[in-house]
Amino acid sequence: MVTMFTTVLSFANENSSVIIKNDADKTSLTLEGVKEGNQLSIKDQNGITLYKEFIQKSGNYTKGFDLTKLPNGTYSFEIDKDVEISMIPFTVTSSGVIFNKDDEKIIHKPVTRVVGDLLYVTKLSLDKTPLTIDIYARSSDSTSEPIYSETIENAKVIERVYKLTDLNFANFEIVYHAEGRVFTKSIN
Repeated sequence: MVTMFTTVLSFANENSSVIIKNDADKTSLTLEGVKEGNQLSIKDQNGITLYKEFIQKSGNYTKGFDLTKLPNGTYSFEIDKDVEISMIPFTVTSSGVIFNKDDEKIIHKPVTRVVGDLLYVTKLSLDKTPLTIDIYARSSDSTSEPIYSETIENAKVIERVYKLTDLNFANFEIVYHAEGRVFTKSIN
């Protein structure tokens, strides 16, 4: 578990930064230290994805956006990485686009690892938000049944180990509910 947690922290402490240049008509977004396959999206206040792009090359990424074309409201850039999602909120008004650095947030995703018949789950939750873990088993005829559920509250570092033996199932699905998000991991 120590190795797994160290891995989570090393991902969380990657050297990456966001630089935003906001001119009258165009916003330039620069992401430093991204990896190929990371996802950049723009979402509205209801969580509806308005724009989505997968990063094609590791390193630095720069793109210009005309955010003034969006209707007045609250939005966010989201950078979805291996173990975290960075959220950069902004507001569009008739007078322009406003970014508030104080409202930026990082959501740490649950990390799932299987060694033999043991399922290891780790999640960093600096603000101690609850994590619900639901484990489902799938039989060979593709039916699923819940086999375990747990909600962990008031913990900064969540570490759990589950034993998956003595069950007549070959496949499992782990569903995590945290910070208004659902994360799913399939294990075959």
